[in-house]
Amino acid sequence: MAGSSSPWIGSAYLFLQSTSKTVVLPSLYESSQEKPGVFRALKLALADSTGSMNGVDMLKVHCSHPQLIVQLKFCRQENCRRFLRSYRDGALQKALQNHLQLSLAMTTVPLEMELKTGSEHLDNMLKDEDRCLECIYREKPDRLRDEELTELEEHLKGLTVHQSTTNNVAIKDCAPLKSPSLPYSSPGSSLPPPGTFIFQGQQFDNRTITLDDHQKFAKLVSKKWKQVGRSLQKSCRALRDPVIDNLALEYEREGLYEQAYQLLLKFIQSEGKKATIARLITALEENGLISLAEELLGLHSNEDCS
Repeated sequence: MAGSSSPWIGSAYLFLQSTSKTVVLPSLYESSQEKPGVFRALKLALADSTGSMNGVDMLKVHCSHPQLIVQLKFCRQENCRRFLRSYRDGALQKALQNHLQLSLAMTTVPLEMELKTGSEHLDNMLKDEDRCLECIYREKPDRLRDEELTELEEHLKGLTVHQSTTNNVAIKDCAPLKSPSLPYSSPGSSLPPPGTFIFQGQQFDNRTITLDDHQKFAKLVSKKWKQVGRSLQKSCRALRDPVIDNLALEYEREGLYEQAYQLLLKFIQSEGKKATIARLITALEENGLISLAEELLGLHSNEDCS
């Protein structure tokens, strides 16, 4: 590993392929209209995996039909470790599927992933985290960041800032790229308009969370309220550690309903008009609580959440 005087830098290749015959990732990325949406989904999913927008950098996106190959650069061992855990646990895969679904306005984008460094297939050694880190550290980046990716990121940042100042759209905290309720829109695009979001192929208004939403969430989220809180804390300063653990202790006697209720109350009070249903739905999706998301959006009734 790197000595204390030299920075920890490593590289790896993320291979992505959709298992759906109707979704071809390289073709989408080669499309001038869809490329920004694919890039946005990649950027957000990688940020989710490390907990930071700068945790991992994309150097190049290669189109190699039927796969999309993303060259990654890590500049800190801890960021790389978090990425590996997210990849191993399936959280990165789930996050990327969700972000692609939102960015491209598709009902579902099933994915298969592989992680490689040179001749090493890291999927075969994920349980040995230190060995994976060593392989990534040995694989130094062989290029600077592709100019096209820099342009895409700058365009995306500029677009989001423009939308936040010209439309009454809720933005997630101060991290402009982390708002799934704001899909990229371009002339001729079939993506939903600002102020709306897509869930299971249907378009919904991105309204603020209501009292009814609040009560249903507290009733049905059960033991997963802390996991949802962890997802919300990525863009809500009021839920940063150790707030969630403190809520768990403070309301332990009152039970799960009150713990969940107080969590969402803190989110609503701190975010105000930015406490939108799209943000809550995204957090529920990240934790597999699809039934609860459907309940909040009125897609069914009297059906408990598992």
